[in-house]
Amino acid sequence: MEVRIRLQKAGKVANKAYNYRIVVLPRQEGRDGRTLDILGYYDPTKKPAMYSLEKEKINAWVAKGAQLSDTVRSLLKKAK
Repeated sequence: MEVRIRLQKAGKVANKAYNYRIVVLPRQEGRDGRTLDILGYYDPTKKPAMYSLEKEKINAWVAKGAQLSDTVRSLLKKAK
């Protein structure tokens, strides 16, 4: 099973300012599909944008063969 680490919409505000979870999903699942693990969150509505990543869990999933989405990859670069 191919898995991917990506963003999943978590909250909705009246003006469509979304919060996101950083999750592990099977590749066949859609954005809002069943998650295997929650690895953090990302809130782009705050100034500056707030995010939290569990780097140990992310590294463990990558070692198992999980692919990072472009957005999650850029958040990891910012966190280092």
